[in-house]
Amino acid sequence: MTEEHLQATISLRGVLFAPCGDVLVVRRASDGGWELPGGRLGPHEDAPDGVRREITEETGIDARVGRPIHAVSWRNEGDSGRFAVYYWCEAPDGLDVHDGDDPVTLSHEHTDYAWLPPESASDRLSDVQERAVDVATEVYEP
Repeated sequence: MTEEHLQATISLRGVLFAPCGDVLVVRRASDGGWELPGGRLGPHEDAPDGVRREITEETGIDARVGRPIHAVSWRNEGDSGRFAVYYWCEAPDGLDVHDGDDPVTLSHEHTDYAWLPPESASDRLSDVQERAVDVATEVYEP
C-alpha cells in the first residue's frame, strides 16, 4: 500500500490530428513552452466534453474527441503534483492545414501554434506530452 498519496492538479488534453496526420501544438503565453491543447474540467463536466470545450476555446477547432489513450502522474519542476489524461482527437474531415485551410484561432492563453508531423511535435513537448503523442501515433491511421 502506498503511504504517500499524490495531491495533484488534473488536466485533460487532446492529441489533435489533422487529416494529413500532423499534430497540433500550441505555445503558452505564460512561459513560451509548447503543449498539446487542453485544460481543466468545469464543475460537473464530463471528461470528453471538457476536452472538446478546451480545444475549441484554445484553438477554435471543433474536434472529434475519441478515447483516452494515456494517463500519467508526475511532479513538475516546482514539485507540484500533476495528473493528466490524454485523448485521441481529430480535426474535421477535409481540413488541409498545408493549403491555407487552417481554422486555428488562438485564445489569449497561447501565442503561436504549429501543425507538425508527430515526431517533430514530440521534439517541442515535455517528456510527458511526448509520450502521449507517441501512444496516439501508434493507434492513429490517417
